[in-house]
This record gives sequence, C-alpha cells and structure tokens, in this order.
Amino acid sequence: MIVIEFKVKGKSNQYQAIDEAIQTAQFVRNKCLRYWMDNKGISRAELYRYNTQLRSEFPFVEALNSHACQASVERAWSAIARFFDNCKNRFRGKKGFQSSRNTVDRWSTKHLDGSCPKSGSESLLLMASRLAS
Repeated sequence: MIVIEFKVKGKSNQYQAIDEAIQTAQFVRNKCLRYWMDNKGISRAELYRYNTQLRSEFPFVEALNSHACQASVERAWSAIARFFDNCKNRFRGKKGFQSSRNTVDRWSTKHLDGSCPKSGSESLLLMASRLAS
C-alpha cells in the first residue's frame, strides 16, 4: 500500500472539488466493474469504450479529466486481473472485490477525527491506495 501525506492550505471549494473528483473516479471504476460483471468475456479495450460512453452519458464524468477516467478504468481492470490470478493460483479466502462500504471513506479530505477542514487552515491529508501486485 502506498500512503501519500501532504499538507494543504485550501479553501472549502477546493476541498469540495477534490472530493467530487474522487467520488467521480470511484463511480467510473464501479460502473466498469458492474459492466464487466454483467457482460462476461469483455476485454480491456471494451472497458475503455464503455468509459467513452459514460463520459457522453453523465455530465459530471465528462467534467472529470480524461486521464483520471482512464486511470479509473485501469484500476477496475487490475482488480479483475487480480481476481482471476487469485482464482488461478487457488488462493484461499475471499477472491472478490472489496465492499463499497470500506472504499467510500478511504479517499476523503476529512480529518482523521471526521471533521471537515476549515477554509484557510492547514490540514494533513492521507491518501492510500492498493496497487495490484
């Protein structure tokens, strides 16, 4: 797991923009996973085409940077590949995807105690991500 720590002095609208970008990226990743689950046997290229369809269908996805959307599709594909690798290697235990309840709170600009940062205050943001091995 990679943990990135940095100090930010931001305004409330900047914190809100970061949260919206994170939520939109999670939305794209979850939609790609659902699309893969509903249509077995699709390839990575088809997920990228589906990403293009999502961008035309949802205006908030179109507002997100295209590189961030493609990174979300790549994260979904790496989760799919990790799932199949775990099945192929007969990994014991859960092989599925993480529950969405745990991933919602992982990416946030909230403090560790749950309070939101105030405008102009210096805050420490923690962002963690699991990389596919």
